[in-house]
Amino acid sequence: MMKVVRSLALAGGAAVFYGSVIERHAFTLRRFEVPVLSPGSDPIRLLHLSDLHVIPRQHRKIAYIQALAALKPDIVVNTGDTNSDPDGIPAVMGALGPLMAASPGAFVPGNNDYYAPQPKSPLNYFKPKRAPGKRAHDMPWPELAKTMADAGWVDLTHVRTTIEAAGRTLALAGTDDPYLRRANYELIAGPADPTAAVRIGVIHSPEPPLLQRFADDGYDLVLAGHTHGGQVRIPFGPAIVTNCGIDRNRARWLHPWDDRMWFHVCAGLGSNPFSPIRFACRPEASLLRLVPRAS
Repeated sequence: MMKVVRSLALAGGAAVFYGSVIERHAFTLRRFEVPVLSPGSDPIRLLHLSDLHVIPRQHRKIAYIQALAALKPDIVVNTGDTNSDPDGIPAVMGALGPLMAASPGAFVPGNNDYYAPQPKSPLNYFKPKRAPGKRAHDMPWPELAKTMADAGWVDLTHVRTTIEAAGRTLALAGTDDPYLRRANYELIAGPADPTAAVRIGVIHSPEPPLLQRFADDGYDLVLAGHTHGGQVRIPFGPAIVTNCGIDRNRARWLHPWDDRMWFHVCAGLGSNPFSPIRFACRPEASLLRLVPRAS
């Protein structure tokens, strides 16, 4: 019996070491094709970033984000939880600066853009999801949002707008953070622009009722993050938890929502600084190649 206990302890220790020292630095680019354009259209290359959780000392992650500019995407969309340090705005802008100089972009906030991450027991993730309690607004989200907007990216917090990319008009609409129950879809409700080349919804947490609202309004694709892909997954299996309303089998990557709309959940490049581990779930960005629908 003691041998079994020792073996389990060694295996657990090895898994923690691998997840916290090796895999959480194994930054990966995922590539997907999304059939959402009109027949005969040229592809649009969209870089989806999420959950960067930037801290100034994370030099490897910052360098990886900077290097993504070499992809020369037609547009970049960032679905929140960008900053994890109250003094982190210069580090965030240093990471995103090359992308901002190279491509148009848009963003929404996540819960950790409003509130600094805090230490908590991992067991909390297995409890029923509740509305977060009241906390002090101790993250400089208004300043970060203004800084990113001044650099040229569009703040989609309860905004409907269009962006020119790849020589075409893209219709985008976003909400405030659903996880904090700040999302008010009524502020952007209504049929999506039928004249746009593609219609894209942008949110932080992939909550099914919100996804359905976008589908009902005729959006082609919704981008979200928040889940970290589960962060710790069963190898070759689903996430253990999602920390939101989406089911464990769709905690990351591209999925059809219905017979028309798709949604993509980026597993993100970071983690809560108090639980710096990724297991069977590499930190990642996604390059989405928007292509024509089947005729």
